Amino acid sequence: MIALRHTFTPLMLALVLAGCATAPEPRDAQLSVPAGFKEAATTDASAANQGHWKTAQPSEAAPRGAWWQAFDDATLNELQQQAEAANPSLAVAAARVKAARASLGSAQADRLPQVGINAGVARQKYAPAQQGAAEGTNLPPGTVWSAGLTASYEVDLFSRVANSVNAAQADAQASEATYRSVLLALQADVAQAYFQLRTLDADVAVLERTLGLRQETANLIGKRRDAGDVSELDVARARTELATTRAELQGVRGQRAQVEHALALLLGKAPANFDLTPKPLTVEAKVPVVPAGLPSALLERRPDVAAAQAQLMAATARVGQARSAVFPALMLTANGGNASYELRDLFDWSARAWLVNAVLSMPLFDGGRNKANITRAEAALDESVASYRQTVLAAFGDVEDKLSGLSAVRGQTESLDEALLAARRSAELADKRYRAGEDSYLTLIDTQRSLLAIERQAVQVRGAWASTTVGLIRALGGSWGEPAPAQASAAPASQGTRPL
Repeated sequence: MIALRHTFTPLMLALVLAGCATAPEPRDAQLSVPAGFKEAATTDASAANQGHWKTAQPSEAAPRGAWWQAFDDATLNELQQQAEAANPSLAVAAARVKAARASLGSAQADRLPQVGINAGVARQKYAPAQQGAAEGTNLPPGTVWSAGLTASYEVDLFSRVANSVNAAQADAQASEATYRSVLLALQADVAQAYFQLRTLDADVAVLERTLGLRQETANLIGKRRDAGDVSELDVARARTELATTRAELQGVRGQRAQVEHALALLLGKAPANFDLTPKPLTVEAKVPVVPAGLPSALLERRPDVAAAQAQLMAATARVGQARSAVFPALMLTANGGNASYELRDLFDWSARAWLVNAVLSMPLFDGGRNKANITRAEAALDESVASYRQTVLAAFGDVEDKLSGLSAVRGQTESLDEALLAARRSAELADKRYRAGEDSYLTLIDTQRSLLAIERQAVQVRGAWASTTVGLIRALGGSWGEPAPAQASAAPASQGTRPL
């Protein structure tokens, strides 16, 4: 009984110490989640009065993962498919997911016994002292043939293996969330580049129409000069306006080419191999009304927040892994097989041999290495807590910025609608009065310049509405309403991997 008690004393001590090596409880990021978004009330209140150019579309009918389908644009749908299939940055993120899942599989393998096979031959000459023979005894060299199995297993007394697996699992979840974040950013960039192109196409259309009117006016003034009705000064002014409008048109066409090149790169194509047919953004463009929802739901929808949370969990597990290094490790090993001086006798029953070991080891002096590793792991955990908090705060700020921007765009649209009607009426009256000789050409130029400026501003605001809506969807994590379920295509498929 006394011998049995002494046998279990080290084991009981190890079990007691095991509680000291566990990972700490997840740190509190000390976040105060607001009850609602500050800008949501203003945005929602103006949603009912959106201006005449935009037709409201129900958003909930659109698939959560394919949020761009709410814009009901076949070209945009096709571009999104091309980007997801060929974008290099997305391929890099997918490769990192694959590597993280492989690391998880490697960590999980430590939970199981490791079994191997060995076979070999050794030739050795022993000294007399090694064999207990008299000095000067001549021992001939011998050859030993061996074959057998080996097995080893670490008893996870202090959760070293468990914490290693937990850390690898959290890393895999973080890489999957990062993949979804890259995918969402790519989808938003493609949509915003597409709407920017359509906005520039509309700007080109306005300038081309204005250029035609300038040409007609210049021709008319030339005829009136020939008839002696106006001076050469009016002709010079008309030519100036014509050339200025042509220069502005050339500049906008150059901007469109640059945006088209950027869109080609997002699609994984060389700019020389990509050409998008001009499609001006019109007043009939459909843009979904996106409710902001609750701030607490934002923490579940945004993939960058999910990635930061997974990284926090991984850092927590690594603290436990570092702490377990200072406690004993219990390793079970076994070797079994045959050994013989002659190859023909290797598998005889008398040639069998085996060995079983149970080794409990722990460090006594390591120069402070393990203590430094624990400090480093705890510092990494502190960094992860701060990073998670910063990510959440940035997410709230991102949504507030997009909501305020959307509210401002809606207000601009209403004001520009009124200004555009007045400017068109003013330009029409100025043209009639100039033709009748009641006003100078300078008055006509001023009204036409004002009309062109307001028309171009209206086009830009129209594009900003679509682009800001895309930005809001991105800020909300690619969905709205209730938290979206995990999409099958959110990360590269891998059998046996739990979705986030």
